[in-house]
Amino acid sequence: MTSAAEAIVLRVTDQGRTPWPDAVAVEEPLEIRLGWGPVLGPGRPVSITMRTPGDDLALAVGFLHAEGILRSLDDVDGVRHCGRPVRDDGTSNIVKIQLRAGARVDLSRLERNTYSSSSCGVSGTRSLEDVRTQYPPVLGPGPFLSATLINTLPRRLKRHEGVADQTGGLHAAALFDGEGRLVRVREDVGRHNAVDKVIGAEFMIDALPRANSTLFVSGRASFELVQKALMAGIPVLAAVGAPSSLAIELAAEHGMTLLGFVRDGRFNIYCGSSRVDAP
Repeated sequence: MTSAAEAIVLRVTDQGRTPWPDAVAVEEPLEIRLGWGPVLGPGRPVSITMRTPGDDLALAVGFLHAEGILRSLDDVDGVRHCGRPVRDDGTSNIVKIQLRAGARVDLSRLERNTYSSSSCGVSGTRSLEDVRTQYPPVLGPGPFLSATLINTLPRRLKRHEGVADQTGGLHAAALFDGEGRLVRVREDVGRHNAVDKVIGAEFMIDALPRANSTLFVSGRASFELVQKALMAGIPVLAAVGAPSSLAIELAAEHGMTLLGFVRDGRFNIYCGSSRVDAP
């Protein structure tokens, strides 16, 4: 499966315009369905998100976990592509998550999960109210990060960005353990999709909550990304870009460490400074 496509562009220089092959990020819709009862049923559509194909199963699971719909791996009977295949590897643009009989799922939460774009995610105001009633995992005191280690994160993420380097059109998210070792990296045209792919992969191996870990993202730190990190029990969120005011508010309320502008050998601490060992 490829995450990049070729386009012919007109490259403009002081010598004029020249046709030029260029790599662009692939963006396609993914419909997420939730099934219960007969396994062969079509399931109920929950959300449509614009994403870069790849790691679709983890993306679907990560999204529903962040929204408080999937609480435990024990609730999941299976995750698979369904519908008409649209790619050579047999995958489609529909993923169905089949629930086990008796799964503890709050179906009323499905009412607002209808569409999220590759850039924006879900409604911040409604999501903030939901997070405050979901009781995400209590964050532990660690990890304790040195300024030196934090300043290595952009370079280490860059080393693992494949399609992003080709296209310039993808975001990346990376998970690091308490010792600063890289656990996994995912890319997508959407910031929140890249994070969902990382967290969904952890959910599918029953590794959540992910205490004593750091999530590093290539873009800005939005409210949605803080929400997703909180629901996964990740105590530190670091971003190349700036956080929003609502992201800072939510992170501070739950005792998360939020770092922004992590680049060029410097960074800002917006809250949770006790986890950072810096002069």
